[in-house]
Amino acid sequence: MKFLADECIDRQIVNRLRQEGHKVLYVAEMESGIPDDEVLNLANREKSILLTADKDFGELIFRQGKIANGVILVRLAGLSPEVKAGVVTDAIKDHTGKLLQAFTVITPVIVRIRGKVSQR
Repeated sequence: MKFLADECIDRQIVNRLRQEGHKVLYVAEMESGIPDDEVLNLANREKSILLTADKDFGELIFRQGKIANGVILVRLAGLSPEVKAGVVTDAIKDHTGKLLQAFTVITPVIVRIRGKVSQR
């Protein structure tokens, strides 16, 4: 799968996804500090699922009606970056077919997937 990782995502998650064979663009390696709208636009241009820890993307998607190829919101505060990387990669493996055009929230105890965030 193809992902765009927001700069708030731990590098360990990016590295683990790359090791698993996913293509991952990382905002921290590209244009650190760009606004959320631009991050979402970049994910759409790259046809990537956005991987973020920033809850503001829920506002952009659901309240402002912005189009997305998919968003994964990582809510794993308090866990080490290595543990987060394992949780995220496992969730992606377990739910691969459901992630496109969905808003997914990964927490330590559950993965919630809300389908069809795209209007395409």
